[in-house]
Amino acid sequence: MTSPLRVAVIGAGPAGIYASDILVKKLGGNVAIDLIEQMPAPFGLIRYGVAPDHPRIKGIINSLHRVLETPQIRLLSNIHIGRDLTVEQLQEHYDAIIFATGAVGDRTMDIPGADLEGVHGAGEFVGFYDGNPRFERNWDLSAREVAVVGVGNVGLDVARILAKTGDELKVTEIPDNVYESLAKSQAETVRVFGRRGPAQAKFTPLELKELDHSDTINVVVDPEDIDYDEASLEARAASKSQDQVCQILEQYAIREPKDAPHTLQIHLFEQPVEILGENGKVTGIKTERTELTGDGSVRGTGKFTEWPVQAVYLAVGYRSDAVEGVPFNAAKDVINNDGGHVVGLDGEIVPGLYATGWIKRGPVGLIGNTKSDATETIGMLVEDYEAGKLTHSTDADITELLEAKGHEYLTWESWKNLDAAERALGEAEGRERKKYVEWEEMVTHSRGQA
Repeated sequence: MTSPLRVAVIGAGPAGIYASDILVKKLGGNVAIDLIEQMPAPFGLIRYGVAPDHPRIKGIINSLHRVLETPQIRLLSNIHIGRDLTVEQLQEHYDAIIFATGAVGDRTMDIPGADLEGVHGAGEFVGFYDGNPRFERNWDLSAREVAVVGVGNVGLDVARILAKTGDELKVTEIPDNVYESLAKSQAETVRVFGRRGPAQAKFTPLELKELDHSDTINVVVDPEDIDYDEASLEARAASKSQDQVCQILEQYAIREPKDAPHTLQIHLFEQPVEILGENGKVTGIKTERTELTGDGSVRGTGKFTEWPVQAVYLAVGYRSDAVEGVPFNAAKDVINNDGGHVVGLDGEIVPGLYATGWIKRGPVGLIGNTKSDATETIGMLVEDYEAGKLTHSTDADITELLEAKGHEYLTWESWKNLDAAERALGEAEGRERKKYVEWEEMVTHSRGQA
């Protein structure tokens, strides 16, 4: 057997942690993994992409926590690849590098008015309310009528947070600056727009049903928006989850309205075609009514509606950023790959470089899909290792290079310090946790300093 494998995994979110776990299970003590994270804290999408009122999903952190206690895995955070370390430097120190950097940017819509003041990417808002230090600290929530474009779970999260009161969310882990903005929210009507029908909506049943758990939200679906063609019925019959989504939407459509201060209406078969504005600010959104064509697709009917709104949130997908020194497919916003290996723009495999998660396949699927994705990538890596294809040029520890540069990196023990500090902050208010949101504040508490 060849010598022990040295691996750097870039990104300590679910994709990177699952890949590390699978690699340890494959090779046992014959592998040493450095899990390198840009943020001061690990867990990626779970910490900074899940709505604060969904603690059940955040419970996944418990299983990820157990992986990071594995002796073969070392967490090194507060390290920006491309600035603090280059890919070339990583290649000198490791046999293999796995990129699991995810997707945090927002895709845009190519429609008139998309650049008006009051148009936001959903990811920007998620970054704000989840206390991501790279995003805005304050948010203008003065709009009384709001449009959310996109019928996936991110769109639901954004719509639900907009429709809830600040006090409903104060019991969660949101930091003070987020609560202060949410407490001033003027939203009375939130409209969620999707161009296709119930059988094509990308919600998951539980998230859709949970919309109705708030006493302050009246969820509305127009009975005219419940329609199926042959392909839609087949899609519904083929998926228990999709059938449940259809049933929940149908129930919303036929029930009596709930007496609540906020209305959240899901509009199906409405394709946004223009964002309307005056003096550079959003005043409305124009949609075209669509209809099913028989194969699950839709076509425009020529019937247009203008809805008065003062803010628009585009929940039309996330976008990955390129990593300096790694071939990037700008058309698909992913690292160029063959399912695991990083591939150069000339079509040749780049030895020792791999990709997994959203940076590999785009921002599709749920967190659970990330495990099967990592299995595919790790399978290719282990095959290359066993074939003797992986090498590095120095046995020096990467931390020596970081220290020589004077760069402060954080570790798993650092995270435990920050975790304890956030829990103590929350406990003082009867909460499980309250996040620190400023980068330097997070680093300070990671050191164990008050």
